[in-house]
Amino acid sequence: MSKTVETVHGAGWQEALRIAYAAGTALPPQTVTLADALGQTLAEPVVALQGIPHYASSAMDGWAVSGAPPWTLVTPQILDDHSWHRSAHKSSGFTALTSGEATFILTGGVVPDGATGILRTEHGAIRDGVLNRNECSRADEPRDAEHIRPAGEEAEEGTEAIPANVTLNPAQIALAAVCGYDTLPVLRPPRVSLLLTGDEVIEAGLPEPGQVRDTFGPQLPGLVTMMGGHVDTWSRARDDLDDVVAAISGEALDELSLARASGDVLISTGGTGASSADHIRRALTLLEAEFIIDGIAMRPGHPTLLARLKDGRFFVGLPGNPLAAMMAMFTVAGPLIAGLRGAPFPEPGHVLAGEDFDELPGRSRLVPYRLESGRAVPRTHHRSGMLRGLAEADGVMIVPQNGCQQDETVPSLTLPWHR
Repeated sequence: MSKTVETVHGAGWQEALRIAYAAGTALPPQTVTLADALGQTLAEPVVALQGIPHYASSAMDGWAVSGAPPWTLVTPQILDDHSWHRSAHKSSGFTALTSGEATFILTGGVVPDGATGILRTEHGAIRDGVLNRNECSRADEPRDAEHIRPAGEEAEEGTEAIPANVTLNPAQIALAAVCGYDTLPVLRPPRVSLLLTGDEVIEAGLPEPGQVRDTFGPQLPGLVTMMGGHVDTWSRARDDLDDVVAAISGEALDELSLARASGDVLISTGGTGASSADHIRRALTLLEAEFIIDGIAMRPGHPTLLARLKDGRFFVGLPGNPLAAMMAMFTVAGPLIAGLRGAPFPEPGHVLAGEDFDELPGRSRLVPYRLESGRAVPRTHHRSGMLRGLAEADGVMIVPQNGCQQDETVPSLTLPWHR
């Protein structure tokens, strides 16, 4: 599940992305129904278990004919013009036609052996049990094999239809069904637990001075899902070292909650700083966790942590400020989840800076932007404790520590809800 890596202190932003992605290897595959496979990563290629289509079929309602007209109808019941029995079986029941014979057929029906083409309904006329072309038809209708879908036209048996390691979309789910699959092997989505800290946090209502509304509980489960993970459980811890240690280790959970929390990743909010009120680093040290990333050279989100607990779980420590925490999710949690689910590395995109930025020695800046006339124009309200800028953004641009000029190309991140 994991790889051994050395602790990186103050990792560069792009370095942090790659370290987080490389920290975990793809989890073992599991088998799910087609209905549950949407959005999951395919573990093995899908091959056609039989030809697609698996029999020669008609592309039209009409008559399967053999040779040149007129054609004698060999249908069990002779039908007058446009008098169709839609309850009839797709196949006429005839396995073969000889030259000069015809039998009615519906779209998707099995084409009898010996049929040379399909004469569509609106181009035929029946009189006394004999079928002929009408005035709407062409003189050569039907041409050889016209309106016949040959067996294996889309794919022959054994053909690879969907490669491994793709994120399955609705069209691919439908294609897998056509290929003959009822279930698919997919890479298991990482199981994520959330640990929310902060004595000053309230979950509902208007906060009093000294209190803040919980911005993580309502949105982190959905964000984790967008990134390809699955939140099993969440809990809260007081701003107390012993309480935080117990929460991370699972000692504070009952047996059922502990079973649900013993997943792949634990994400905490707040307490990653270096003040006496911040307990996450000290708790990880007491629990003998392996630090992978200890701080990232970016603003906001510098005090972000990535560690591995002794029980094998990954630990992502998010800063307490809401925008900083979101940037940490994009920089560490997202790539880590992608690595664990076997998804491709989330390569950053690029945008044209919409204005000049001064240098910020030693740190990249992650700035929410809106696209205006092809340029990434920074949103207002993008300090670490603010959310309005991100809520209105098209993406996040990464301004390097030496700054940039307007129209200079800079890296960017696509927001999970815009993918």
